[in-house]
Amino acid sequence: MAEFTMELNDEQKEVRDWIHGFAADVIRPAAAEWDEREETPWPVIQEAAKVGIYSLDFYAQQYFDPTGLGIPMTMEELFWGDAGIALSIVGTGLAAVGVLANGTEEQIGTWIPQMYGDANDVKVAAFCSSEPDAGSDVASMRTRAVYDEANDEWVINGTKTWATNGGIANVHVVVAVVDAELGSKGHASFIIPPNTPGLAQGQKFKKHGIRASHTAEVVLDNVRVPGSCLLGGKDKLDERMARARERAKTGGERVKNAAMATFEASRPAVGAMAVGTARAAYEVALDYAKTREQFGRPIIDNQGVAFQLADMRTSIDAARLLVWRASWMAISGKPFTAAEGSMSKLFASETAKKVTAQAIQILGGNGYTREYPVERMHRDAAIYTIFEGTSEVQRLVIARTLSGMPIR
Repeated sequence: MAEFTMELNDEQKEVRDWIHGFAADVIRPAAAEWDEREETPWPVIQEAAKVGIYSLDFYAQQYFDPTGLGIPMTMEELFWGDAGIALSIVGTGLAAVGVLANGTEEQIGTWIPQMYGDANDVKVAAFCSSEPDAGSDVASMRTRAVYDEANDEWVINGTKTWATNGGIANVHVVVAVVDAELGSKGHASFIIPPNTPGLAQGQKFKKHGIRASHTAEVVLDNVRVPGSCLLGGKDKLDERMARARERAKTGGERVKNAAMATFEASRPAVGAMAVGTARAAYEVALDYAKTREQFGRPIIDNQGVAFQLADMRTSIDAARLLVWRASWMAISGKPFTAAEGSMSKLFASETAKKVTAQAIQILGGNGYTREYPVERMHRDAAIYTIFEGTSEVQRLVIARTLSGMPIR
């Protein structure tokens, strides 16, 4: 187990600088165009694949960094470039984490490579959990998976929404109900292989921010997948549900469901995304305040502006430290006894919204136009307090963890 440190080692610094260079030279110049087009930036993803940033090997190296800082460092730099394009590059990772968190070694080895493809034939993947009537309330999920024992197949029906890469993905990971009586404990995750009949893209959403990232509904109409596509396998599912039934009778320990296992693993990474967007907006505002003159002097000479920048930087650094702590705890196997993962996501998300709004204020009328990037960054930042658990849900998780009470 690596000791917690606030200093990146030389190898990590080299990787960070390499990613930052790609973000500065490739992502940022393309950001405004793809935001306006509201389309998946396939050329940028392909460039990322060519240099090795969009690849299974790269993310595996960062995911298994013994310090836990590989993924948050990567996310911060990519999202410093642009949140929409960065999400198109890293969106596959959520599906990959879903397989890593719940799948067997054979499933991991079979399906994760197919999620990425290669530099000559880039693919993406989608993780499908939310539904029109079940976002944060995963217990209300309606998508059903029924086992056809005679054919060793699962038959899946339902509609998923807010799916990053939904419908355009090569591989979809779908969370479905297999035992409705167990509530959220009766959920399981399934691989939907490429070109499976019955899976179709529904509505594609036109969004306020992160517009270069494809977000859509996924409709599953009698989708049949082999038994081997149940993540973890049926024996493990049967054992888990038997334990859940027994604990439900005795009022024992709660059992995590498949979707929650994925979200718990990814929340600090989302916090790092928010840190990257906040840092980008802060840097634009700082540079602007140094060069923009009013009443014969740079506006940073005014306390009203300078103090805002001081608060912005303080909040960004505090958010990064919470993200790093949670990431180190996760890789070190330390339990989140105070919901440290949710803390990091909550604070970083709220920081991104506040800092990007302050950046617009510092730029004044210019900040409100699309001629300057802080307007886009502010739109992008809104998503961090919504996806993968709203800020209200994070507060609920933290409060329940601290109190041990079923706060509602």
